[in-house]
Amino acid sequence: MYLQNIEKRILTLCPFVKDIVVTIENGHPFATIYPNFKALKSAHIVNIENEFRWYAVELYNMEVEESQKVKGYRICKFPLAKTNSNQNTINDEPTDDLYQSIKSQLSTQSSETILSDSHLELDLGLDSLDYVELFVFIENSYGVKINEKIFSEIMTMQDLYKYIKEHKKYIKPTKTQWEDILNENHDEKLIFSPFIMFMYKVLLFPLFKLFFGLEVKGIENVPYSSCIIAPTHQSMLDGFLIEATLPYSILKNSFFLAFRQVFGTKLLHPIATYGQTILIDANINLKETMKHAALPLKEKKNLVIFPEGARTRDRKLLEFRPFFAMLSKTHNVPIVPVIIDGSFEALPSGKIFPRPKKIKLTYLEPIYPSDISYDELTALVKQTIKESM
Repeated sequence: MYLQNIEKRILTLCPFVKDIVVTIENGHPFATIYPNFKALKSAHIVNIENEFRWYAVELYNMEVEESQKVKGYRICKFPLAKTNSNQNTINDEPTDDLYQSIKSQLSTQSSETILSDSHLELDLGLDSLDYVELFVFIENSYGVKINEKIFSEIMTMQDLYKYIKEHKKYIKPTKTQWEDILNENHDEKLIFSPFIMFMYKVLLFPLFKLFFGLEVKGIENVPYSSCIIAPTHQSMLDGFLIEATLPYSILKNSFFLAFRQVFGTKLLHPIATYGQTILIDANINLKETMKHAALPLKEKKNLVIFPEGARTRDRKLLEFRPFFAMLSKTHNVPIVPVIIDGSFEALPSGKIFPRPKKIKLTYLEPIYPSDISYDELTALVKQTIKESM
């Protein structure tokens, strides 16, 4: 009976879930989700898995005891009543140069089999960074501009092909380089708030020291030259802990990357605006936001970015997203990994008021970008953190 209660609750929490079936797998609840694609398109959501992970499954998990938490899920393209039928029919594919050049590009971004009815996220596994790369490729190769709003309507291979075919100006497949994207000119300017950052430092450090018994190690590892500071992410306290512990001479030149969905609210937006924070939304104008995020490094300042991209819900490290590694290699700046220990217990997800738990920050030695790939640098930073935890 409680499985049906899980289904009802998740349907209530997330308007983008059209149908859900919860079963038991490996002794824990497991959800099979069929999206409301019409609602997703209306809301211009292009990161479907991210939406369901954090605003359906994990939102539900924050409310219940451990035994009732959903430990895994899958997203289906087809109504759940049809999932047992043969859905893997291979459709005829166009053979023209346009289709083949699009398919060739996607094959560099996904190891999955590409069919004409492939969904670019659910079948091919593309994510936000892949979308930006794809948008730039399409603009440079066919003279067609695509943004997240347009893309939310054409997230299958066949629809993408049809859209490009209708709007193309030429066919000149061009390889996309991330260094070129992140080095493009950007009209927005950084907003410096040295006095506000000073106040954060002066007020937060003694408060955290008193309330959490805050302990800081390895602060001497943070260079006074431009760098990326890459902390683990356990709670909403983490950004403020970095502000409290960085020397002011470094803090005043540091900018923080945060999600608009969290810090764009009426309550937190003023903190972001006057706290040297760059807001990012994975569903809106991501390319321009990424270029904005690169500004501190272009101006020889610092960027604080959480490689996991979200707070852990079980204290375990999440997957590290490679954007910070791309920035590091593009602008040739070191990465300073930071281990935040204790903030999970002090302010778990779903809680509003912190508890007086011991918190310790450890700044590790800088990792300099070398002749390795983005993925290798990303893995190196994660492994360094895991070994030091």
